[in-house]
Amino acid sequence: MHITVNCGVYSVKKSVNAASMHSSDSTSVATPAEPPAGTVIQDPLTHHHSFIAARAFETGACISPFRAAAQTREANRFTVQVGPGQHIVLEPGYLQYINHSCDPNAFFNTTTGELVALRTIREGDEITFFYPSTEWDMSEPFACRCGSANCLQQISGASALPRNLLQQYRLSDHIRQLLALPVL
Repeated sequence: MHITVNCGVYSVKKSVNAASMHSSDSTSVATPAEPPAGTVIQDPLTHHHSFIAARAFETGACISPFRAAAQTREANRFTVQVGPGQHIVLEPGYLQYINHSCDPNAFFNTTTGELVALRTIREGDEITFFYPSTEWDMSEPFACRCGSANCLQQISGASALPRNLLQQYRLSDHIRQLLALPVL
């Protein structure tokens, strides 16, 4: 399948194997299309990394295309789940610094290979996503400190959350399928 993505950092024409999220290197062409989507910052006290929007994004806008730099059957803290038993290391690599929030402003659409704004994001806002939107079982569950009024306190993956709660979030197609919800 050939698709053209005009999204975020690059305008990319690529050949994509949808099952693996790998682009064929022989047909991939990337050229700068817009200013960078964001900047990775590190807190000097905690050494915690965050991805900060370098410009504004409207609801539904593509923040950045992504693809698999590598694929694995096992989840780890640096992968995003794209299907049952399918996890990818994100490319571009700066996307690994997008942190979790129970009130996310972005969504990894693992079907289209796009990071999408869920609501208006202002320049200088941290870009966040809801980890259970792509992860069925987290390799490293954690106590959430996102500060959202609706914070879930413990993040372990979609399998550990009530179905009615998950329906309040935009979920990847593979999570919707595992929950037996209609794919959007």
